[in-house]
Amino acid sequence: YPSEFLMQKITEDNQIPLHLHVSVSLQYVAGLKGNALVEFFHGNIAEVENEELRHLMWSSVLFYKTPNVEAMACVLLSTKAIYFLLDDSFIHADEHQSEFWTKENWDCDNSSFHLSCCFVLKLNDLQSVNVGLFDQYFRIAGHSAGHIVTCLTRDSYDTHTFIQQLMAVLSLLARTPSPEPVDKDFYSEFGSKNTGKMENYELIHSSRVKFIYPNEEEIGDLAFLVAEKMDCLTDLQSLNILLYVLAFQVNLIEGTAPNTSLLQPKTLILTSSDLFLFDEDYISYPLPDFAKEPPQRDKYQLADGRRIRHLDRVLMGYQTYPQALTFVFDDVQNQDLMQNLALDHFGE
Repeated sequence: YPSEFLMQKITEDNQIPLHLHVSVSLQYVAGLKGNALVEFFHGNIAEVENEELRHLMWSSVLFYKTPNVEAMACVLLSTKAIYFLLDDSFIHADEHQSEFWTKENWDCDNSSFHLSCCFVLKLNDLQSVNVGLFDQYFRIAGHSAGHIVTCLTRDSYDTHTFIQQLMAVLSLLARTPSPEPVDKDFYSEFGSKNTGKMENYELIHSSRVKFIYPNEEEIGDLAFLVAEKMDCLTDLQSLNILLYVLAFQVNLIEGTAPNTSLLQPKTLILTSSDLFLFDEDYISYPLPDFAKEPPQRDKYQLADGRRIRHLDRVLMGYQTYPQALTFVFDDVQNQDLMQNLALDHFGE
């Protein structure tokens, strides 16, 4: 350790997504290569001497206690913990975080000194991992509200790779085995299954961490919600969700440089007849065991919806991934242009 393959892999993965802005401190981390990156990990981040860095990933993250603040983080997976290296501006982004982050050491006037804070989730505290629809994100949950983090990878490959690496690292943990299951009688065995609700697919890892994957019912619930917005509940059987993707809506800021734009996280859902943008709660659902009341907002809130038949053209940028798409619709107040044309328009 570190092997040549690992050095090459973490160097390749240590790239900030071009469309997201990060602080100088995180840019410094992104500039490290190979051995310098491993030394930086052991000198500044690792909590014990014998832990090994196994995986590195850049991702947007959400914390359960601050669900409205999406922050960029360098996620480092070691044999002992998951480290989230965060932009120092994240701490001041939400006034409700005073209890979440301790602020005693942050009065630094020296402008050449760039500070990052690091959130640590020890693998021994890990209880479950919820994988989002189509592997666009995943939620890591511990035993309390302060130990729940969602990584919005917006990329199924990144999600899959991290989950595989996490499972491999968890296999190294020495945990006491689960108690033997108690033999159940016939009635308790079959009575509990008749709730009428299908549970999500669960994989219990040898470390006793649950990996929970969405089932078909979640897509069905989403299709029902979309159909409700379309006012076509009678035609639910023929409604197919063709695409579900976590994206950003680009809003240009007036009065600033022409290239300045604000990226707003949205969930884009495409059906055979409509295009929808939803504001989705990626952190609160499914409800953790300790939650005493439902979250303040629904999981999906409709932000915009347009008919595909009103789509006039799609403009594509020439930059590399992530690609920018502009959808141009020809609807006037959500009505067909030809709908109100009649002969009397040409009379007196």
